[in-house]
Amino acid sequence: MSKGKTGLIAAGIVLVLIIALYSFFKGTYNNFVALDETVKNAWAQVENQLQRRYDLIPNLVETVKGYAKQEKDVFVQVTNARAKVGGASGIPDKIGANNELTSALSRLLLVVERYPDLKSNQNFMRLQDELAGTENRIAVERKRYNDAVRTYNVAVKSFPANLLAAMFGFSQATFFEAPAAAKTAPQVRF
Repeated sequence: MSKGKTGLIAAGIVLVLIIALYSFFKGTYNNFVALDETVKNAWAQVENQLQRRYDLIPNLVETVKGYAKQEKDVFVQVTNARAKVGGASGIPDKIGANNELTSALSRLLLVVERYPDLKSNQNFMRLQDELAGTENRIAVERKRYNDAVRTYNVAVKSFPANLLAAMFGFSQATFFEAPAAAKTAPQVRF
């Protein structure tokens, strides 16, 4: 072979390698951006449902208060937990505050079980249905968020993409986890 042909072949190989590296970097970076936005969108949907619950709670509490004044502690816990949700910043703080609110709401629903008079009140029943529906929506959105986090975290931790993730500052996202108290079923006593 002549030196000219060898040089052209070498230049072609180098050019193909440069194009391949560029495509890898561009594709991997853009994938991280897309997955990061998916996680952010999923979290926004969780917050949307948490806000719905946050707005619904005062109505539920006021309705129940009129019928079960002796259970003030539960109402205070729900109100305090709701206030923490309103003041939480950052995903870990919001997760913790909402877990505390979920726990307080489960205690409130136990009050309902203890007082049959509450069940005859149509306003309360409607609010209870709304709250149950909201809790289901939150569960669905939490699952979607955790699915998005899993996909994103796998991409960030997989080799060789993890090298680029570290280079461009993409780090693992936080899963939405239930509190330890949620693993124990609430006790209903009459």
